[in-house]
Amino acid sequence: MEDKVPNTYIGARAAQLNRQVTFVPLVSVTRLRLRSILYLLPFAISAGGVSRQALKSPGCQGVRTRKTRGLAFWTLTMWDDERSLWSFVSQSPHREVMPKLSAWCDEAAVAHWTQETGAMPEWGVATRVLLESGRLLRIAHPSDAHRQGRKNVA
Repeated sequence: MEDKVPNTYIGARAAQLNRQVTFVPLVSVTRLRLRSILYLLPFAISAGGVSRQALKSPGCQGVRTRKTRGLAFWTLTMWDDERSLWSFVSQSPHREVMPKLSAWCDEAAVAHWTQETGAMPEWGVATRVLLESGRLLRIAHPSDAHRQGRKNVA
């Protein structure tokens, strides 16, 4: 069996230090669907703050967001390691927004995985991983699909 060799990546932080960093990046994808347009403004304000937080967080290698059909919003982030991701999750504003999502959303799913390349994955890859190995988050007002354990990616 062939050993997996971590990816060598020269990121912005490594370039500032004029050195190479070897790591196997951790990728996170989240899909949230708001249950009402009434939550759009507070969600948009919160999401902007959380995106800025991620970009400034140590270990964050990239952030992408997108909106798909209806009120569905996606976030794709890449991290140096699991410690970097969990440090981000436990800090403000992310920490304060998470409890609100239970009331705002009727669908919520997340997936994490490692990859051998330092390039951000395409949305098609993130969608496939979310479907195959993602988990549904507990929310107060789940859609029928969410209640039945189905992951919606539209």
